[in-house]
Amino acid sequence: MAVNRFLEVKNLHGWYGESHVLHGVNFHVDEGEVVTLLGRNGAGRTSTLRAIMGLIGSRKGSIKVRGSETMGMSTHRIARLGIGYCPEERGIFSSLSAEENLMLPPTLAEGGMSVEQIYTMFPNLRERSQSQGTRLSGGEQQMLAVARILRTGARLLLLDEISEGLAPVIVQKLAEMVTTLRRQGYTIVMVEQNFRFAAPLADRFLVMEHGEMIQEFTQAELPSRLERLHEYLGV
Repeated sequence: MAVNRFLEVKNLHGWYGESHVLHGVNFHVDEGEVVTLLGRNGAGRTSTLRAIMGLIGSRKGSIKVRGSETMGMSTHRIARLGIGYCPEERGIFSSLSAEENLMLPPTLAEGGMSVEQIYTMFPNLRERSQSQGTRLSGGEQQMLAVARILRTGARLLLLDEISEGLAPVIVQKLAEMVTTLRRQGYTIVMVEQNFRFAAPLADRFLVMEHGEMIQEFTQAELPSRLERLHEYLGV
């Protein structure tokens, strides 16, 4: 069966001002695949996601989305190729209700989830639909941040530390969500510090250090790599 490559990153360099943070990053993600970027804080994982979206100071190299080169594109045009980015800071508008937050983003492509489908996936959000953003718990805000992307029709999801600081019961719900989305054919790139959360979910793991990819391995290879991983990640 032919595999369609959704994302291909080649020799990606990135800067914030004078600070050179990405040093020739290379990786790819196939359609329907879940890939996790692992590494210590400051390794360049979040900067890689931001560079894919054109949200970094400057960048050079090649980033292709379904074969289309995006290096010359503005962020909104990149998003319209079917990419949804969920940043670590979530970006919930505190003065709006949960449902108003949900309805904010534009439709990027056909096939986005309906509000009803989202409420089925996240029953908490149905219960809190009229609550102000400030009144949502951290876990509810995280669910809302992901749900907003799903409504747009994006098929490639870039998820930055979605499990960070959340109660185990919420982390478990997010794991179930990733599993469900994968089953529905979404392509997902996750940046995760919580290795326990990421380990059972990903098809492949990419390890970053000092703005470079230093290792890549599959789910099947994970048991044999655990010792080295603990050294890299300090866990």
